[in-house]
Amino acid sequence: MSTRKLPSPMMSGRTIYQPEHEQFRDTCRKFFTAEILPNIAQWEKDEIVPRSFWRKAGEMGLLCVTVPEEYGGPGADYLYASIVDEELGYTGQASVTLQVQSDIIAPYILALGTEEQKQAWLPKMVTGEVIGGLCLTEPGTGSDVRNVRTRAVRDGDEYVINGSKTFITNGQNGDLFVVACQTGTGDRKGISLILVEAIRDGFRRGRNLEKLGMKASDTSELFFEDVRVPVTNLLGVENGGLAQVMKELPKERLAIATIAMANAQKAFDITLDYVREREAFGKKIFEFQNTQFKLAEIRSQLAMGWAYLDQCIARFMKDELTGEEAAIAKYSTTEMQCRIIDDCLQMHGGWGYMWEMPISRMYADARVRRIGGGSSEIMKLVIGRAL
Repeated sequence: MSTRKLPSPMMSGRTIYQPEHEQFRDTCRKFFTAEILPNIAQWEKDEIVPRSFWRKAGEMGLLCVTVPEEYGGPGADYLYASIVDEELGYTGQASVTLQVQSDIIAPYILALGTEEQKQAWLPKMVTGEVIGGLCLTEPGTGSDVRNVRTRAVRDGDEYVINGSKTFITNGQNGDLFVVACQTGTGDRKGISLILVEAIRDGFRRGRNLEKLGMKASDTSELFFEDVRVPVTNLLGVENGGLAQVMKELPKERLAIATIAMANAQKAFDITLDYVREREAFGKKIFEFQNTQFKLAEIRSQLAMGWAYLDQCIARFMKDELTGEEAAIAKYSTTEMQCRIIDDCLQMHGGWGYMWEMPISRMYADARVRRIGGGSSEIMKLVIGRAL
C-alpha cells in the first residue's frame, strides 16, 4: 500500500464528489485496507473470499449502497457506489468481487423484480447474508448472449431448467443466481432471466476454476439438471431477457471502467514511490529521464481517463449514459489499465515479476478486464455501430 498521501478526491481536479462522499471514501479505504490487504494471500491459497468478509462489508454499509431504505439499503446516490468501486480497485486486489453483487445483481432485481422479489432478496443482499451471481456465459457462447443454450420449459406453475454456465463469479459462494435461459423458439427473442436459488434440487456447482489472476475470486462452472423453480422466479418479462440485459449493461461496464481506472491509478502511485526509493547505477531510478518520461505519459493518460469517467458517471446519474459511451469507457480504461500496469511492472525490474509484489498481482488480475463484461472487440463493435 502506498504510504504517500493521495490528493482527495482520488486524483486532483475531479469535481463530481462532495465532502460527504469523501468521508465515505475514507471509511471504505480504511475498511478495505484493514480487511483485504492482510488476508489476500490466504484467500488466494483458498481460492475464495470467506463469507465472513461479505457480512463485515454489509455491516459497514458497503454492499448495494444504492438500494432504497424500504428494501434495507442506505438509499445512497450512485456516487457512493462509484466510491466503493474506486476503493476496491485502489486496493490493487481485484479478487474481491463485491461489485457483482452491488452493481449487477441488486440493480437487476431493483429494476426488474416484483415487489415480492425485492422484499425477499434485497435486504439480505445488503447485509451480505445472500451472495448473488450472474449466469450468462456458457461453454460455447462467450460474449454472445443471444446464443445461450440453457433452456427453461414451462410446466404448470414451474420452469424446468436444464443446461450449464461457466466463468461464473461467486459461483462457489453464491446463494442466488440470475440465469439467462431460452424460453421461446431458440432465438434472441426467446431469452428470459430467471432467479435460481442454490438450494434447488438439480442445481450443482462444478469445480472452482483455476485462473491466471483474480485467484481469490471463486469462478465456477454451474450445472442445471431438471431444476424446478416457480414461475414467480421470472425476473422481468418472459422472452424479454436480451433487451433487459442490454439495458443494464451500461451500468456494469461503467463499474468495470471505474475499477480499472482506480487500479491503474494504484499502479502509478506505488510505482512512483518505488522509483523514488530504488537505486541503479548510483542514482534513484526516478532520476533517469526515461523513467520521468514514462511516468509523465502515464500521468497524462490517467488525467484524461478520470475526466471521461467522471463525465460518464455524471451522465449516468441523469439517466443519459448511452451504450456507446459506456462501451467507450469500458474499452478505453481497461486497455489503458493493462498498458499502465505493464509499464509500471517494467519499472520495478525483476522484483516486479515476484508474486509478493503488489504490481505482480495487479498485472495478472488486470488482464481479464479486457474480456469480462464484453470483450474489447465487442466494445469496438458497439462503438462502431453507433458511428
